[in-house]
Amino acid sequence: MKILITGGGHFSPAMAVIESLPKGISVLMVGRKYSFEGDNALSIEYIVCQERGIPFIALSTGRLQRKFTKYTISSLLKIPFGFFKAQKIMRDFKPDVVLSFGGYISLPVVLAAYAFRTPIVVHEQTLEAGMANKIASYFTKKVCISWESSRKFFPKKKVVLTGNPIRRFKIKDLRLKIKDDEKLPIIYVTGGSSGSHAINLLVEGCIEGLLENFIVFHQTGDAKEFNDFERLNTFKKTLKSSLQKRYILEKFVPMQNVGEVINRADLIISRSGINTITELLFFGKPAILIPITFSQRNEQLKNATFLQEHGLAKVLEQETTTSETLYQEILEMLKQKNEYMKSAKEAKKLVIPDARERILAVLQQVVKK
Repeated sequence: MKILITGGGHFSPAMAVIESLPKGISVLMVGRKYSFEGDNALSIEYIVCQERGIPFIALSTGRLQRKFTKYTISSLLKIPFGFFKAQKIMRDFKPDVVLSFGGYISLPVVLAAYAFRTPIVVHEQTLEAGMANKIASYFTKKVCISWESSRKFFPKKKVVLTGNPIRRFKIKDLRLKIKDDEKLPIIYVTGGSSGSHAINLLVEGCIEGLLENFIVFHQTGDAKEFNDFERLNTFKKTLKSSLQKRYILEKFVPMQNVGEVINRADLIISRSGINTITELLFFGKPAILIPITFSQRNEQLKNATFLQEHGLAKVLEQETTTSETLYQEILEMLKQKNEYMKSAKEAKKLVIPDARERILAVLQQVVKK
């Protein structure tokens, strides 16, 4: 069987499925080469596929943007070119099935697959439904959902509850080491695979105070527009040596190491994409969540509120949060860590552990038909 997998910015569940594929199945990943429009920071899907030898084709296409920017016109003009390239990819690879994880990259591929009469399966990770997946659902054989709350957004006969697939984390065998000889609590700061400039700035404003009491593992991303990693790394060198040892700076955390970092952390500071939420539920870790302000239909705020309602998170608004308020919230949450951990066992039950296998079963089903 040949599977074409696509989805821009939705690589974690895609990789979880790729890792679980049995031998003999050919896979092609179609995604973004760059994380941001107008920026040359490489996307996590491109980096990982190159490292692991997974066949990858970068698709450049346009999207309907939520606000007008200097890239809006050029982005719209790319839409037809994306569709024509997707047709060529379909013609050359000749997949038996297309698995789409959503995002603007996926639509040209879905439409091209439909034109070639190739069966399509969509996977929706969010609590509701992304725009691309809602459009794609009219052309698909099946729609896999991660949460019951998504069911009402798609054609009833096509919906299958599979859960959101989580990568296989080998916690004990990983090479990444966090030196915590002082037995200090560990804080993991992440803005997702692309990083978050806003979170980086908030942490930068209170990092010295944090390092007096904690080990901070800070994944900054590599957006060339802001150069957060370079700036923070320069700042790190000005700290006294004892504090430098407590500050671990990385542009990216290798996908195989993310589980170790989350598992070792006492508290996570993060955006609230649904894949992050799923992993926090799985590991039962308390988090301070700062949702992206411009996410579709306030998707990230809904995700963050969902985790807060299940007793594992505190939600902060980006516009009103300062470095000082973040620092105080960190201190308060770690004081109450035992209370948050009481919620972890029940919260973990929300994650469907065999989501990868369920999705694969759906793919095999639509190919047989």
